[in-house]
Amino acid sequence: MKRSQPLVVAITGATSGIGRATARRFAVDRAHVALLARGSDGLAATAREVATLGGRALALAVDVADAEQVGAAVLRIERDLGPIDIWINNASATVFGRADQLSHDELRRITDVAYHGYVWCTQAALRAMRERNRGTIVQVGSAHARRGVPLQAAHCAAQHAVRAFTDALRGELIHDKVDVRLTSVQLPAVNTPQYQWAENKLGVEAHPVPPIYQPELAAEAIHFAATHRRREVWVGASTIRTILGDKLAPGLLDRYLSKVVFDQPEVPRPERASNLWTPIPGDRGAHGPFEFRARNRDPIARVATWLGAAGVQAIAVAAAAAGVIATTFAFAALARRLR
Repeated sequence: MKRSQPLVVAITGATSGIGRATARRFAVDRAHVALLARGSDGLAATAREVATLGGRALALAVDVADAEQVGAAVLRIERDLGPIDIWINNASATVFGRADQLSHDELRRITDVAYHGYVWCTQAALRAMRERNRGTIVQVGSAHARRGVPLQAAHCAAQHAVRAFTDALRGELIHDKVDVRLTSVQLPAVNTPQYQWAENKLGVEAHPVPPIYQPELAAEAIHFAATHRRREVWVGASTIRTILGDKLAPGLLDRYLSKVVFDQPEVPRPERASNLWTPIPGDRGAHGPFEFRARNRDPIARVATWLGAAGVQAIAVAAAAAGVIATTFAFAALARRLR
């Protein structure tokens, strides 16, 4: 739809990785982009990029785990940029380590950022959007929202909780006839700086399970979900395999993940600070340490984005049905030969 005014978009976790790439994507549309994150250096650098690409930036130092800071940020955005059209929840936190290694404080912090942060932001954005009866809230997640994986138990639990919260809220909005859209984007492994600055108890560098994608691919999917009516979008063949595999053969997926997650290159990890409690000084950019292994494009990601999760599942069901029919005919033919 053509608009007389620029889109007003708020993005949490906007200073690096997926959030940074998403801010740049909306800046190309000349949107007014509110950047929410803790680190002042990253905020300043991202704001400069948004302005260079044609957008207008508002940098806000916010910890999404603090509901009061989030509420104040919404008021500031609407005052300085105008009514919020799109709110993108992307800020996250994790610890790479076994579940029994995580301290109570670490578990609480991960939950406060990766679950409560999404809830506080969704509630605050919804209060503003409900009055106008329009707007879109995007929950950025991954296959972890559908399937837990070893060494990130708390983060996976938070993503599961976000999905349940979003589904429940969607039903309430439908009942109340409120035209605020909720959409989720489930991503594959992405080449972001989190693998270098997240809390790590492994003793070696953390590695994503391949295939790995560049954050710009994720940003395109988020942009699409925010501007089209999709309940949920799955991005990448690995995301689709993981989610459907959990539905069809969860026990087999247990064994597969127990192998591939632990079977990673053992690169010694130098001593360095993590961003779990405080932001890391400096500008980390959008890309992480897997530049030469990350993919810029993925045909399946593009098809899945356009179809949405419902379309992908429909194709999977059709393929499974076709497989059952083909197998039945094959056994029937074999039975005739054996007579």
